Amino acid sequence: MAGQEQDGKFISHRAPEPVGAFPHARRVGNLLFLSGIGPRVRGSRSIPGVDLDDDGGIRGYDIEKQTLAVFENVRTVLIDAGSGWDRIVDVTVFLTNMKADFAAFNALYAEHFSANQPTRTTVEVGSLPTPIAVELKVIATIGR
Repeated sequence: MAGQEQDGKFISHRAPEPVGAFPHARRVGNLLFLSGIGPRVRGSRSIPGVDLDDDGGIRGYDIEKQTLAVFENVRTVLIDAGSGWDRIVDVTVFLTNMKADFAAFNALYAEHFSANQPTRTTVEVGSLPTPIAVELKVIATIGR
């Protein structure tokens, strides 16, 4: 594992740092609950698929690049915690612009979840804690 677990709380040493006082994931029994995961890059302020102006406002974004980066970050946390993509059982998707982004997000989701089809809820939110357009909250199995 590329991280550390203490009292069921897990921090990955490869995934982007959490933006608050919370772990990447928490194990309860054979379930792993991931905190919301966005497309940020570990150790930097870089966000794939986001064009920011000088004041940090979003000038434009590419939902497909962000979605692929989110998927990669989720995979990283899952693997580092001893689980895997194929063990995801539930996904909550947060989009900041459902009308503009749902179709592109949904197409990528269908490609990446063709073998494993967890339950899913998709909601539109006014904003997310960093200048991103998509975030995933995931529950997976872990252990036996």
